[in-house]
Amino acid sequence: MSKPFFEVFPTLKLNDDLWLLFEAAKVTKVVTNSNRDYIRVHLKSRHLIQKEHIYQVEKCLKDQLFARSRIQVKILEQYELSEQYTPENLMREYYDSLLLELNERSVVERNMLQNGEYSFEDGNILLLKMTDTIVAQGKRDSLTQYLTGVFEDRFHRPIEVRVVFEEPKDSKLKYNEEKLRMEVDAIRQQRKAIREEKEQKRQENQKEKEKKPENRSLFSAKRRQPADASLIYGRDFDDEPIELSQVVTEMGEITIHGKVISFDTREIRNEKTIVMYAVTDFTDTIMVKMFVRNDQLPDILAEIKPGAFLKIKGVTAIDKFDRELTIASVTGIRKISDFTQSRQDTAPEKRVELHCHTKMSDMDGVSEVKDLVKRAHDWGHKAIAITDHGVAQAFPDANHYIETLDKDDPFKVIYGVEGYLVDDLTDVAVNEKGQSLDGTYVVFDLETTGFSPIRDKIIEIGAVKVENGKITDKFSTFVNPGVPIPFEITRLTSITDQMVMDSPGIETVLPQFLEFVGDAVLVAHNASFDVGFIEQNMRYQNLMPDFTSVDTVALARMLLPTLSKFKLNVVANALNISLENHHRAVDDAGATAEIFVKFVEMLHDRGIYDLTKLNHLGSQNENVIKKLPTYHVIILACNEVGRVNLYTLISKSHLEYYARRPRIPKSVLSKYREGLLVGSACEAGELYQALLNEKSDARIAKIVSFYDYLEIQPVGNNQFMIESDRVSNVNSVEDIRNLNRRIVKLGEQFGKPVVATCDVHFMDPEDEVYRRIIMAGKGFSDADEQAPLYLHTTDEMLEEFEYLGSAKAREIVIENPNKIADMIEKITPIRPDKCPPVIPDSDKQLREICYNKAHSMYGDPLPEVVTERLERELNSIISNGFAVMYIIAQKLVWKSNEDGYLVGSRGSVGSSFVATMAGITEVNPLSPHYYCKKCHYSDFDSEEVRAYAGGCGWDMPDKKCPVCGEPLTKDGFDIPFETFLGFKGNKEPDIDLNFSGDYQSNAHKYTEVIFGAGQTYRAGTIATLADKTAFGYVKNYYEERGQGKRNCEIDRIVQGCTGIRRSTGQHPGGIIVLPLGEEINSFTPVQHPANDTTTDIVTTHFDYHSIDHNLLKLDILGHDDPTMIKTLEEYISSPAMDNEYNETDNRFEATKIPLDDQGVMSLFHDTSALGIKPDDIGGCPVGCLGIPEFGTDFVIQMVVDTKPKTLSDLIRISGLSHGTDVWLNNAQELIRSGKATISTAICTRDDIMTYLINQGLDSEESFTIMERVRKGAVAKGKCKEWPEFKKDMAEHGVPDWYIWSCEKIKYMFPKAHAAAYVMMAYRIAYCKINYPLAYYGAYFGIRADAFSYEIMCQGKEVLQKYIDDYNKRSNSLSKKEQDTMKDMHIVQEMYARGYEFMPIDIYRAKATKFQIIDGKLMPPFVSIDGMGEKAAEAVEEAAKDGPYLSRDDFRQRTKASKTVIDYMGDLGLLGDLPESNQLSLFDL
Repeated sequence: MSKPFFEVFPTLKLNDDLWLLFEAAKVTKVVTNSNRDYIRVHLKSRHLIQKEHIYQVEKCLKDQLFARSRIQVKILEQYELSEQYTPENLMREYYDSLLLELNERSVVERNMLQNGEYSFEDGNILLLKMTDTIVAQGKRDSLTQYLTGVFEDRFHRPIEVRVVFEEPKDSKLKYNEEKLRMEVDAIRQQRKAIREEKEQKRQENQKEKEKKPENRSLFSAKRRQPADASLIYGRDFDDEPIELSQVVTEMGEITIHGKVISFDTREIRNEKTIVMYAVTDFTDTIMVKMFVRNDQLPDILAEIKPGAFLKIKGVTAIDKFDRELTIASVTGIRKISDFTQSRQDTAPEKRVELHCHTKMSDMDGVSEVKDLVKRAHDWGHKAIAITDHGVAQAFPDANHYIETLDKDDPFKVIYGVEGYLVDDLTDVAVNEKGQSLDGTYVVFDLETTGFSPIRDKIIEIGAVKVENGKITDKFSTFVNPGVPIPFEITRLTSITDQMVMDSPGIETVLPQFLEFVGDAVLVAHNASFDVGFIEQNMRYQNLMPDFTSVDTVALARMLLPTLSKFKLNVVANALNISLENHHRAVDDAGATAEIFVKFVEMLHDRGIYDLTKLNHLGSQNENVIKKLPTYHVIILACNEVGRVNLYTLISKSHLEYYARRPRIPKSVLSKYREGLLVGSACEAGELYQALLNEKSDARIAKIVSFYDYLEIQPVGNNQFMIESDRVSNVNSVEDIRNLNRRIVKLGEQFGKPVVATCDVHFMDPEDEVYRRIIMAGKGFSDADEQAPLYLHTTDEMLEEFEYLGSAKAREIVIENPNKIADMIEKITPIRPDKCPPVIPDSDKQLREICYNKAHSMYGDPLPEVVTERLERELNSIISNGFAVMYIIAQKLVWKSNEDGYLVGSRGSVGSSFVATMAGITEVNPLSPHYYCKKCHYSDFDSEEVRAYAGGCGWDMPDKKCPVCGEPLTKDGFDIPFETFLGFKGNKEPDIDLNFSGDYQSNAHKYTEVIFGAGQTYRAGTIATLADKTAFGYVKNYYEERGQGKRNCEIDRIVQGCTGIRRSTGQHPGGIIVLPLGEEINSFTPVQHPANDTTTDIVTTHFDYHSIDHNLLKLDILGHDDPTMIKTLEEYISSPAMDNEYNETDNRFEATKIPLDDQGVMSLFHDTSALGIKPDDIGGCPVGCLGIPEFGTDFVIQMVVDTKPKTLSDLIRISGLSHGTDVWLNNAQELIRSGKATISTAICTRDDIMTYLINQGLDSEESFTIMERVRKGAVAKGKCKEWPEFKKDMAEHGVPDWYIWSCEKIKYMFPKAHAAAYVMMAYRIAYCKINYPLAYYGAYFGIRADAFSYEIMCQGKEVLQKYIDDYNKRSNSLSKKEQDTMKDMHIVQEMYARGYEFMPIDIYRAKATKFQIIDGKLMPPFVSIDGMGEKAAEAVEEAAKDGPYLSRDDFRQRTKASKTVIDYMGDLGLLGDLPESNQLSLFDL
């Protein structure tokens, strides 16, 4: 009596595939013994179950049901199979299972069967041909008994096994054996030499020890002896190092060796310093911590630094601070040589790698392109190809390496891409002859035993005839395949062996089917599959196929573009067609016929009546291309024409054909093929996939003819296919080799060179860990099984392909790749020439604009100082071709000003007087001076004026014009032009402009007006994996696998994972300008940011830094300050404010605010100008809260420390606050110690140059020192000339503290930038004092990040409660709470000054703007927590339709959520609105 398997084991959990296999199996009995140490499950099945699956279920039974016992579980199978399972068929189907079972029983017998050849005679005689060896003779009977036993006992198919022995052939590997023997001998000799060297060194050390005095201190200043310079710290030692991977717990004193990868010091008490450095031996990493006396520190720092190789003896200990295992109590450190072995390519003739990925292959490649190119160059290869997935973003960095080589160095980078190819050249109607869509069509479907028309068999044909749009006839039959139907096919189609056993074979059925078809056009769903089977079987019967066929999948892609999948049932459902018995030929054919009839109607509606026009429609359809499958393809640029064509293809693939990946249609590739070489790529390539799927010879020939060269790769690259369920016909390494052999043969047959490539994704074998972690982070289940995708040496590749024969291996590894490299010219990926846009007469325009403005200010003739500066700048600007940049900036600024928005300048453009006169910047860089607007009197030279040199004209006292008596205008910030363009005037100008955030998009659009549509592009950026994200990937990877790693080891691995491309973006304000007549693809490909196909924004494909030296980049940035100014002008001029201004003929203009207002300056000393005391605002001693540049805690403290008295001081504070290590650890200490003041400390970059020139240093040298210091080159130790500069500075009387300050600075702000920012901030501060409601309305609407109606608008007392609560939790506030705290301080100040909020009125409030009503501020809807901007706009709009009847009415009209409405009710904003519109009887 038998029971279903899952009735016997009801709790057993199996995956879906195993469950289906065992669902129909029966258990006949379960046997055990008295000791209960084994269980035998006797199984009976009517379908074949492979041994692999039997073993998996045995393991599941053991693990799930008997895990705690010693019971061994074994399943003994018996099969009742159909007569289709002849011994020969059974041997073919069960061969892998036999090998697997033999592997458990006897590896020798497994090898005998695997290496032998088998055939059958007379149905049941199994002939085994084997090599005659003693072992084979001895194991013959055992193997024979095993095979006969399996066939008879398990399958009830008795067979006779006959073994035939053959003489052994000479080994093909004799050369390899000889080579191996020589390598072993070489290793032995090397080891012997190392041993002898060590022994000699030990003896020398012993002699030295005998000479040295005993009891030497670890910290002795005389510890180093000339005879042993390698000992750099502590006592002598010569212990063997232990691998760091073995250091997992406290082990006492150990010796390690490794490379220093990070280093830090921290000074502590008692004149000691903690020296902390991470050391790796590349198996793991550990932190070493040493307490060193400060007088010893220079010696230690000289030897222990990143990159040094050290041998260290010390004690392992758990650090009490970070709770990690470290090396402490160090007793000795030796310098050692680099013990890592870098691979070398020692072959006399070198290969060339033609398929290489870098970190720019999206989250896939993990090698820096410079490292790969350097490795190929160092190995002596003549070239290397860079072929990232779909992109070219590694090209600029590859070229940077080439630029470091000698000009006559022949090495070159081959620039290419691994594209995603779409075959759009396959017609919807294949082999069409102009047939009418209303003609005769046979719609058919096949069921088969598998996917290969060569290997698999047809088991059912179903067809219907369609004439004039009507179904007129049917054809349906089973076909006996002569082989068993696989279990999976039976499960899918319900067709069993018994159903087809009595049916005719294909040799009978096919002629009948062809007679049914006649001259009709064939139609099928995925026609290439069904037609391919018919055509292949015709060839077997010596019939030549000449069908016209139409594919309904291709039609669906074209006519139903909204579908994401095009399976038959999905398409049928979309067209409301019934599909019963899916996966039965006749039913599927019927459904496909109905689909086809509907498609014909849809085509008629589009005016298409024949197959010729149908194909024409398909070739023009972008939607079809986005739905077709993609194949990998290698495209290499041979010359300049090819480079531009490659960039064009990349642009089109991103802009026109992007769908999940950038697609390149074959038709487009053919159009732009000049100057390109096209290779067949990897296993994901079209050719490899066609071979895997066993496409017809004709199809293979067509594919091969498309490519210029074919590619094969090492077996390891494709070994994943052996285990993959998706690839049925690759089950061994030999299968992969056979595929490679087939490609080599195709190359010979069609005259195409075949090349061996590595498909490089990482540089060295050990680098696979980085890709493993990245892929695990992306969710790949097979991430731990990395293919050997590293850069192979020539010998490694020759050895890999030795199975092709040494001559052929040499051809594909060395000769052909070198031939292809020789076909490619040495090109640069970025055009070297400068291509600024052309604006006719820009030189003349600029001169005219500047002189007109100068005359309007200073009169005619101009003061000599003005003329001299103008001429000097104009000559420099015009002669270097920069005038057009000034004119562009002038047009943009004037347009913004015309539209009512001020523009702030950034960077050092304010150093240029021409920029001031052109209206580009408000900052006047001339020395402080007076001028009269009425009579044009000016004073640049009086003693009084000269006293303010280096400062700011606005700090001078007010004066009246001695000529006409009018008040004189004060101006001038004393900024040298050379800061902007250098002393030679050839430094690339960078004109950065701060537009209002509200106006930025208008400014961007205006660039198109200036240059023309299609001439401007957003500056592209590349987003890569950041340290923090990579740290998470690495940490999670090891935690998920239960492996604890020290943080320093995680940090080491993180370094290999950072910088990998994740996405692309755009610079916030960068615009790249293309000159008229130039093609963008000659500079860079283009794309949408982050491949967002919904946006019309187009960015450069290369990071904009790569091309900003030859195409103009404009920085049109958005900033809050101009928006604040615009909003303040609107508030102050509005009727809501009671003052002298109005919105028509007397608008308030911020530019007229004086920059010497004493009230504003007082804000930086106390709070008196605001009419409040520090206690009213939480103890803040000054009144600059909420003022740009000066409102943060950091800068407020700086203001308190420096006590600024003038506008010049404020500019210097702005410079200090924006620099890195300019204030902290630098000027702050100098000012506190009295060595410097706010006026003498280095605050902006200009200070350095002007000071050094005044000290007598050469002007060019002063400029160079400024540039080196401000970029941090000096502080980072990257300025080779610094010792000379330092000496020169000292000789010219520059004090030590000044030089010390220069050595600290990592980044500096230009004075012009600081001046522009402070001018904006000053105006806002003026409004804060004089127009408080306007200021607070503008601040809360524009600058507040976390304004909350509930927290801030319920009165002073409620606000104070929140402030007190936040203060208590100050150390644990979230980012949002920190922003809220900042805004609460401004609200607190507003309340303290006597101003209040008005409750939100649901009929009067605005969506986002604060309103001034009756001397109070009404907050907008967006200030309500939970109400976003869109929702707020909807509420404002809904109020225009009149009063709300109820809360239900409010909800329906505003579409606000119930949560928000309830919240508004709780805040009292909905008044007494009833819940609903319904009236009760009591209301009547």
